[in-house]
Amino acid sequence: MEFLNPTKANFIKSKAMLDFSQKGYILLDKKRNVLVKEIMSRIDEVESIQKEIDTIFQEAYTSLEYSGVTMGVSHLEEIALSVPKNEEISVLFKSVMGVELPVVENRTQGIQPYYGFFRTNAALDQTVTKMNQVKILIYRLAEIENAIFRLAMEIKKTSKRANALEKIQIPYYREMTKKIGEVLEEKEREDFFRLKRFAAKKENG
Repeated sequence: MEFLNPTKANFIKSKAMLDFSQKGYILLDKKRNVLVKEIMSRIDEVESIQKEIDTIFQEAYTSLEYSGVTMGVSHLEEIALSVPKNEEISVLFKSVMGVELPVVENRTQGIQPYYGFFRTNAALDQTVTKMNQVKILIYRLAEIENAIFRLAMEIKKTSKRANALEKIQIPYYREMTKKIGEVLEEKEREDFFRLKRFAAKKENG
């Protein structure tokens, strides 16, 4: 970047750009802090959900093993093939500091029975219940992990812009304002002394 000519118009312009850059940095810094808080709160939730999924899935697998032993693997496979697809899922978006974050909306009305009680047992019921819980948690986990990724990308972009202002733009306009101001002050002093000498000559004239 080149320095502007040391005129009053450029001095005003330089001061305005310095003020604009400083305000822009403050806003970007605030945005970055909000996004970091958002991402940190979600990271804690991810760890909690992952632990919950592991626990429930282990319980479901234990029930599934028992179901296979008591009901027969082939019969269990027949029931598994009859499980309907869940198409009651939609993805909406909410904005956080201009970042569109996904929200998974599950409109499924509880667990709908899709098998009879003949040749089934409570272990199968528990397996279905636990697997449904895992499914819902996985929806939530996918939602949060996607949000974390989007927030991280926005933090990266925001930090890049903030750093450009802090390291390049603000120092540049601060130095330019200072130098133009110094030149203008020197000109004003010279004009003052010139006028003073002219007035003295006129008095002595």
